[in-house]
Amino acid sequence: MKHFISIAEHSREFLLQTLETAQRLKKQLKETGHNDPIFKDKTAVLIFEKPSLRTRVSFTQAMLQCGGNAIVLTGDEVGLGKREPAKDVARVLSGMCDLIVARVFEHQKLLEMRQYASVPVINALSDYSHPCQAMADMLTLQEHFHRLEGLTLTYIGDGNNVARSLAVACGKMGLRFVCCTPAGYELPADDMDRIMAQVPGMDFEISGNPQDAVRQADAIYTDTWTSMGQESEKQKRIRDFQGFQINAELMKHAPERCVILHCLPAYRGLEITDDVIESPRSLVFPQAENRLHFQKALIAELMGIT
Repeated sequence: MKHFISIAEHSREFLLQTLETAQRLKKQLKETGHNDPIFKDKTAVLIFEKPSLRTRVSFTQAMLQCGGNAIVLTGDEVGLGKREPAKDVARVLSGMCDLIVARVFEHQKLLEMRQYASVPVINALSDYSHPCQAMADMLTLQEHFHRLEGLTLTYIGDGNNVARSLAVACGKMGLRFVCCTPAGYELPADDMDRIMAQVPGMDFEISGNPQDAVRQADAIYTDTWTSMGQESEKQKRIRDFQGFQINAELMKHAPERCVILHCLPAYRGLEITDDVIESPRSLVFPQAENRLHFQKALIAELMGIT
């Protein structure tokens, strides 16, 4: 049984194959207006403990556009770990559907669901990682540069779940990953050790200087400084992240070829300025659309029906 809890658990070959499938399904949709009904008679259950726009719409549309069905449940409806243990939910849903997609607060719930589910479980975001986002980002860069190997992706912001998944994705796909954070917001040392153990030999650089970090960047990536659940820290984070905004002045230090990525939602005027996100160098909205195409391909690959 294949699950998608972490990028690190999958081979480079599987990931490349999934990107290839995403490109094929995207091309088919763009050229014909529809996809073949490869998910006919298949149902995915989508569990959302956290609010969602891109994740919810992309997974739902992925199923519907390929002839399948999607059932969306809120965290209050399911009560993972409260109303019912995650292991019970996993076994109940395994008997009724073909796929479980879960966007959760605690990563441990996904690990428990994977252990007890007899259908694929997909990590649609946890406090630890966001693998579907990171792989859709790889698809976006591959489309733009026509390669991944040898590119440099510079991440500027909080050492959070997105940063972790991006680091592993870059290591698997052969990109150099530069992680630039303010003091106190770095990826924890044990996370860095784990990532290096999962992807030996990856080109991983740590920086505290945004101007230096972007000098060789093919892509600059940022995320919100204050994630869900951190609202009480917002004003402190705004102060701590001064100088780490993606703006026109910072872009002067980056090569002309450099593009902009943001996983959204963006807080314009904080981590990124309006003029940068709306500039010709921004791939933010093609990046968002690619969540649909990658997730469609991921479902197909996990189900073995490509």
